[in-house]
Amino acid sequence: MEQTEFKKQYVKEILGINEEFKSIFTFIDFGNVNHWFEEDRQDSDHNALPEGEKLIIDIKKLKEFTNLFSDDTRFYYGHDPANPRSIGFIKVAREFFGKSRVFTKPIQKIKHYLNNDNDVKANTRDLFQDYEGTFVKIPKCNFDVEMSVDAIRLMGHYKTFCLLSSDADFVHLARYLKGEEKKIVLIKGGHVIHQLKEIADLVVNAQDVKKYIAVNSKDLAVKPGLADSKPESTGRYH
Repeated sequence: MEQTEFKKQYVKEILGINEEFKSIFTFIDFGNVNHWFEEDRQDSDHNALPEGEKLIIDIKKLKEFTNLFSDDTRFYYGHDPANPRSIGFIKVAREFFGKSRVFTKPIQKIKHYLNNDNDVKANTRDLFQDYEGTFVKIPKCNFDVEMSVDAIRLMGHYKTFCLLSSDADFVHLARYLKGEEKKIVLIKGGHVIHQLKEIADLVVNAQDVKKYIAVNSKDLAVKPGLADSKPESTGRYH
């Protein structure tokens, strides 16, 4: 058995993907995935992370990981037209996933008003003011509609729908796909609404695949083209 085939078999066994899960299409809600490990204080080998270091998603490793079990992978993430790093990140994503498999649209900036002095003191974003008060601009860019439309449009090409997200907005999609006799694989980070977990045929905790898709921020910084293009966090408002 070739090394690649052996790795595919090993990873499928680790994930619990058996022969029942055939022709898998994977949909990555990267606005959600991007935050999976941001609060982790240990790496995949359970070593403590030094102060100032953190785990981030390496999109090259992410693509290599989904290649091990998926027939097709689609990547959804918003961009900020005014931020060269954001545009650069989308360019790099297209290099790894393919131009026709990366789906993006401009991020919208939503006003979020701060209620009191404590909110202002705790805030780390730029502050703005208008006649209603002090506010920050929260980036927002949901892809649940685009991903749902694509998942339904492509139903004839796959037997298993694999979702990388923890977003409750996908409950209705998952329920519909189950009604169409599709299997559901959910790879999730952190809390996920119980209705989504109950619909899924297989639920994989992101911590169990951390070693395949995450790297230390200092290690990513030495990879040409990735560190310079990595966009700043857009918060948990996707």
